[in-house]
Amino acid sequence: AGAGARARASAGAASARGARALARAGESPQAPKEVSATEYLKTLPGISAPFADGPWDPAGFVAAASVEDVRRWREAEVTHGRVAMLAALGFVVGEQLQDSNAFYNWDGRVSGPAINHFQQIGQGFWEPLLICIGIAEAYRVAVGWATPTGTGFNALKPEYNMGDLGFDPLGLKPTDEAELKLMQTRELNNGRLAMIAIAGFVAQEVTEPGVEIFEHLFRNLETEVVLELDDIEADFGLPVTPVPQ
Repeated sequence: AGAGARARASAGAASARGARALARAGESPQAPKEVSATEYLKTLPGISAPFADGPWDPAGFVAAASVEDVRRWREAEVTHGRVAMLAALGFVVGEQLQDSNAFYNWDGRVSGPAINHFQQIGQGFWEPLLICIGIAEAYRVAVGWATPTGTGFNALKPEYNMGDLGFDPLGLKPTDEAELKLMQTRELNNGRLAMIAIAGFVAQEVTEPGVEIFEHLFRNLETEVVLELDDIEADFGLPVTPVPQ
């Protein structure tokens, strides 16, 4: 009995040493089963009504993807959403303040729809802009992207949280996980809306040359008001107000 107990103790000690060796090697004695891309996506921010039950993926991209693919796509979505929010804001501000001296290099030479502003900007603007873009992208790559290898090309660092570049000068990032996830969902939804908005802005100005976004919006509203007024004037036998051209 004593020999058996010593044998079991020796086997237990050997097992413990093996577990510690695996832990030091970065492995797990019982590795968890790999999570599917769909299940992983359900844990991320960005799922909200009317698709609160799961990710909206009508084309089925996630079904054939890996978790690494989903992480890379989410990084791209966050980045493009942020750029689109800046673009949509700049589109509107640029058209309203295009003749203001408050903007560097905008001395009244820039006018008309925003899609034509690039051609009107002079020297002294593009060089600093390209340098700033290069610095920002280099920093983002250094923070979130793994060193390219033969089998790990175009991959994010395992410890990197998509979109978290550590840039929070105002200290707005919540410490509570639930509040943080809600804020991230709001950012994603606003970014998605901004991507649609800036695409619509550009398409509208391409199809209606020479007309700015607010001009198009308020001209249509004015037309609707005048048409309603015309109906009332016709009912009372009054002269009809002409529709503005």
